[in-house]
Amino acid sequence: MTATDTPRRRVAVLPDHLANKIAAGEVIQRPDSVVKELVENALDAGATSLQVVIREGGKDYIQVTDDGVGMDEQDAVLSFLRHATSKIATYDELEAITTYGFRGEALASIAAVAQVTMKTRRQEDDMAVVIKVAGEARPVVTRDAHARGTTVIAQNLFFNVPARRKFLKSTNTEFRHIFDVIQRTAIAHPELAIEFISDGEAVFRLKPAGMEDRLIEVFGQRAVEAMIPVQETTDFLGVTGYIGKPQFGQRSRSGQYLFLNKRFIVSRNVSHAIHTAYEHLLTKGSFPFFLLFLEIDPHRIDVNVHPSKMEAKFDDEQGVHRFIAALARKALGAAGAVPALSAYGDVESPDVGFRFTPRQHAWGPGDAGGRSAWDLPGREEVNPVTGEITSRTGTAGMSQSEILFGPAASVDAVRPQVTATPLAAADEGASLLLWQLHDRYIFSQIRNGVMIVDQHVAHERILYERALEMFEKGMRSSQQLLFPCTIDLSPGDFALFEELLPHIAALGFDAKPFGKHTVLVEGVPVDVKPGHEQGILQEILEQYKEYQHHAPTEVRDNMAKAYACRSAIKAGDPLTEKEMRSLIDQLFATSMPYVCPHGRPVVLRISTDELDRRFGRK
Repeated sequence: MTATDTPRRRVAVLPDHLANKIAAGEVIQRPDSVVKELVENALDAGATSLQVVIREGGKDYIQVTDDGVGMDEQDAVLSFLRHATSKIATYDELEAITTYGFRGEALASIAAVAQVTMKTRRQEDDMAVVIKVAGEARPVVTRDAHARGTTVIAQNLFFNVPARRKFLKSTNTEFRHIFDVIQRTAIAHPELAIEFISDGEAVFRLKPAGMEDRLIEVFGQRAVEAMIPVQETTDFLGVTGYIGKPQFGQRSRSGQYLFLNKRFIVSRNVSHAIHTAYEHLLTKGSFPFFLLFLEIDPHRIDVNVHPSKMEAKFDDEQGVHRFIAALARKALGAAGAVPALSAYGDVESPDVGFRFTPRQHAWGPGDAGGRSAWDLPGREEVNPVTGEITSRTGTAGMSQSEILFGPAASVDAVRPQVTATPLAAADEGASLLLWQLHDRYIFSQIRNGVMIVDQHVAHERILYERALEMFEKGMRSSQQLLFPCTIDLSPGDFALFEELLPHIAALGFDAKPFGKHTVLVEGVPVDVKPGHEQGILQEILEQYKEYQHHAPTEVRDNMAKAYACRSAIKAGDPLTEKEMRSLIDQLFATSMPYVCPHGRPVVLRISTDELDRRFGRK
């Protein structure tokens, strides 16, 4: 090695203060992580009442008070050390965890990134132990008066990790995450008295109650009426709770609550099982509501999968999936939600009545001769799997569904780059016929076949581009309501409303806070259908939450999609011929009339040659 060579860095043990911050980053990701850990400690301590107080969405101040068993001075000091816990002592106990906490990382992680004060007293003690810790500073122990139980105060979260603090979201966003934690705790423990205070205002005060009464307090009477109770117990698994009726479909997964031995978890396996039971009962993009409590032998699960303890593994994932799916189907069938007919063909003649798969056709842009979107020529078909372009010359080797509908063509693979001519110029000298099928699809004769338009997604595309234009140019259009209406929102939705208020106003809503969690709506966008003013804003907020889950940074785009989806005409809305013509004209004036904002096809075309082939004319 020469003198100019840089020596290799030696392996070194990280100093405690740095190791603690790294470890804290795994457990404490945002203010709701602090609340979750402290609430779980309170439950493990046998609390019957719980008070949570936050300020500025928990970024500045979090206080959790319980009436649990409390600790003496020795235990209180030890509780701030990493991997110090009273929950487990042997490997066998780790294999069958029955407590919420067990790693001994909660208080140590919180104290590593916040200024923490803990007051705790046992029933037999005269004074409480008070411990103050801030970052790497040594704990300071004093005495003070305090009721039986424990109070933990965490202030200035990430005060010593500025890079982490600057990535915290807005106060309303952090509040909503904490609200979700408290709400889940309230659902899992109806016997627990809970008080939640944010910035000096009581979000809710819940007294001990039965499960149904607690759900009414949390979700409301109408929501509970839309729930179907489920209950089944075997030697392997016990399940109780509720699933939602199909008409109670949610626009996001926020209405899905799963508790494993009373611990809230997220399980794709269970979610998929429930969704399977609702096949064909929910509209596309909807998610079933469910609130399930799973009771299982702790030896048959692993909750030590992730630092947040939000995931779990079952030793028989497939068995759990089959059990949950069958239970949900049984409950839906008992409630009359599933049609009795399940077979698609005659048992003795299985080839009759085979199940078709809908296919879609794509076409390219018109030529330079002034042809419109109503008369676009056919083109080669694109294999949706390989991407290869092929010309279909026969039906040999095709399935029966392909013979009927033809091979699939990806709309995304064919991106027209022309601006279509309005409807009036579509076919010079011809009288265009428009008619509506089942108040859902618009049919029109074109020069070389028939065109089919999905009226809902067509209107979605129009409103989506219109919303983006309003955001870009600031040209809002609003219609004032003769009688302003009020909408009562949940605390979480109200916080979301305040966060999105500038975007909501840009769309044409004249809305403002009116009381604690109430919104006063005095005007709505001109595109909102008369009679739908009362609930449209709440529907948009619900839809926005689903889109935010997949793309949290695309605020304007998600807002435009939510507005378009909830304001568009629906399948089942009858349209006059004038309305259909106007809709088609506006559709083909958009930049991409062939695909809705979510990627679904808007328009399908069937050529006369294709029809002739189907009817044996060729």
